[in-house]
Amino acid sequence: MKIIECPRDAMQGLHGFVPTDLKIKYINELLKVGFDTIDFGSFVSPKAIPQLKDTAEVLTGLNLEHTKSKLLAIVANVRGAQEACKHEPINYLGFPLSLSETFQQRNTNKSIAEAFEQLKIIQDLCQTNDKTLVTYLSMGFGNPYGDPYEIPYVSEFIFKLKAMDIQIISLADTIGVSNPNNITKLFGSITQEFEKIEFGVHLHSDLDTAVEKIDAAYKAGCRRFDGAVNGFGGCPMAEDKLVGNIATETILSYFEHHSIEIPFDHKVFQHVLNIAPEVFLGR
Repeated sequence: MKIIECPRDAMQGLHGFVPTDLKIKYINELLKVGFDTIDFGSFVSPKAIPQLKDTAEVLTGLNLEHTKSKLLAIVANVRGAQEACKHEPINYLGFPLSLSETFQQRNTNKSIAEAFEQLKIIQDLCQTNDKTLVTYLSMGFGNPYGDPYEIPYVSEFIFKLKAMDIQIISLADTIGVSNPNNITKLFGSITQEFEKIEFGVHLHSDLDTAVEKIDAAYKAGCRRFDGAVNGFGGCPMAEDKLVGNIATETILSYFEHHSIEIPFDHKVFQHVLNIAPEVFLGR
C-alpha cells in the first residue's frame, strides 16, 4: 500500500503566496510521517503556477537524510523535465496527460497529440537520469466538456503509455465526478487488461462521498492513493468550482477502520494536522 501526500496540489491554487521557509517547514514535517512519496513541487511556468516558482529553492531546504519518503515533482513539458532531472533527490517526475482535449489545452497549452510527443522525450530523460515517470490521466473519470470518454478510450491511452514502458499511471478525478460505480468499472477493467502496470488514484471529492470512493478503489484493487492533509487543493486550470483533494486523514482512517496496516508515525501526523492551517488558511 502506497500513500502519496500531495502538498504541491494542495498549495498550487492558493491566491496568497506561501513563503518558501514555511513550505520547507511544512514539507519537512511531512517527510517524518512515513508516507511512500511526497508530491512536493513542480517545474512549470511561474506565470501559470506562481505558487510553486520556488520549488528548486524548497528542495534545497528539505531534510532527506532520515526519511523513507521519496520525492515527486510535476512537470508539464520537456523544459520542466530537464530542470527536474538536474536535481538528484527527486525520484519521480509526474506528467499530467488529459483524456480530454479541452482540458489538455487548458492545463498545458498543448493538444493530446503534442502531449504524447512530449511524454516520449520526458520518458527518455527519466530513464537516462535514473528517474521514474508517473503519468496522471486527468479527467480520468469523465469531463464536463463533452469530449470523448469511455473505458475503451481510456484503455487506448494506457496501451500507448505501456508501449513507452511507463509503469506507473494514476487515474486523476480532476473535478470530482468519480463515484463508486465508475471507479469500480474502470479500475477493475484496466487492472485486468494491464496487469504489470502500477495503477493509482488521485481523487477529488466532497466530504460526504470521500469514504465510498476510497472503498470502491481499494476493493477494485488499488494500492496507491494520493491525498492531501485536510483535503486542501483542487485544480486551478479546470475553470470549475474547485473540488478538494481527498483528505489524507480520511484515507488513513479508512485503512485503520478496516485493519489494513499502514506504517506511519501517528504523533508526527497529528502535528502536521495542527500546523496545516498555518500554511493553507487565510491565503
